[in-house]
Amino acid sequence: MRLDIFTAIRAGASRRRPASVRSTIGAIAWLAALAALLFPAARGDDLPWCPPPSLDELRPCDEAAVSFPESAPCVAPADGADNTCSPAATCRQRDVWSVITRGLPDIGRMPTHAHPGVERLDARGCWQKTDLGGLLENPRQPLLFFIHGNRYDHASAREQGLLLAARTCATCADAADVRTVIFSWPSDKQGILLRDSRAKYERAVTEGHYLAWLLSQVEPDRPVAIVGYSYGSLVALEALEDLVHAEAAGRSEVQTWTNRTAPLHVVLVAAAVRQDAFAPRGPYRETLPCIDRLTVLYNSNDIALRFFEYVDRSLRTEALGHVGMPATWVPRGIGFSQVDCAGIVGPSHRFKNYLASSALMRRICSDAGRGLCCGPHAGACPAAAGATDAAHAPVLGAANACPCGH
Repeated sequence: MRLDIFTAIRAGASRRRPASVRSTIGAIAWLAALAALLFPAARGDDLPWCPPPSLDELRPCDEAAVSFPESAPCVAPADGADNTCSPAATCRQRDVWSVITRGLPDIGRMPTHAHPGVERLDARGCWQKTDLGGLLENPRQPLLFFIHGNRYDHASAREQGLLLAARTCATCADAADVRTVIFSWPSDKQGILLRDSRAKYERAVTEGHYLAWLLSQVEPDRPVAIVGYSYGSLVALEALEDLVHAEAAGRSEVQTWTNRTAPLHVVLVAAAVRQDAFAPRGPYRETLPCIDRLTVLYNSNDIALRFFEYVDRSLRTEALGHVGMPATWVPRGIGFSQVDCAGIVGPSHRFKNYLASSALMRRICSDAGRGLCCGPHAGACPAAAGATDAAHAPVLGAANACPCGH
């Protein structure tokens, strides 16, 4: 009897399945095997913590702006403070803030009022709760917004933003006075990979409305830079589109963005945005008059973005972060450059690969921060000498000095 049972089991295991079943099982197994490569893990790019560069490597550009104590333990925080100190505080970039939209509801258009959380990193390296008024004070101080991608929890978003802030200060001599704002949106890992990606794709549109509301309060003479990674690029472009439409509709509470006196620099890293975003009839063509400098870092070997079309089948197009775009789509007068990063970051979609490369960090930091400020809160200044509008500018740009005489 026992032999008969084992024989039956072996016979059932060896029975050929229909071709449709085999193909379905094979597809599921293939997707499961690639899941770890396709998208970041729950703590933002599978990073328990991405350490900051060493202090020797940073060489801060403004000693007055980096007066952290040598030892700054997280002692009993004041009321409303985060009990957890950020290890990245040793990067010595103190003017870092976080705007948190996690927990806010889905919306279909830019709101007239919103209530995001606001935090500021204090001198001890602890996150202190504050308000939007504090963030927007000093109206001529440049702002650099970092917008993360999918599958980031709040801690991971802060850590990556802190590292970006430190590298920006270290790489660009004229970016010492920039205030970094981490836009932390609800992108924690949820459920099955493809379903999660589609849900976050839709949520990114909502987040564009919230970011537009925040940007609508920024004065026209305040320089701004935006670094958007993956879905963060979609959030950024949706926000700019909202601002353009709000201005055209004559909304009096919205600051102007198409004819600003101060520059807007936009850096899109591995953008999970349709490739024809800025085409003559593209969906975000109207945002170009807002932008003074546009930088696209794409990766022709990016495994995740290769499947971008499956996130929204109605798009019928590849991702901008996978194939780049023709330089002829960018009107004259807008500084534009793009770089295929495949040879540096390989097939990975993870942001840590971009942060780990000195060459790519120099491109991100210089294109975002170069020319934003000259001296403490001096406002806008002309583009640095040596800046280029070439479609394939060198990754290692010189011209980090402020032309106004920093």
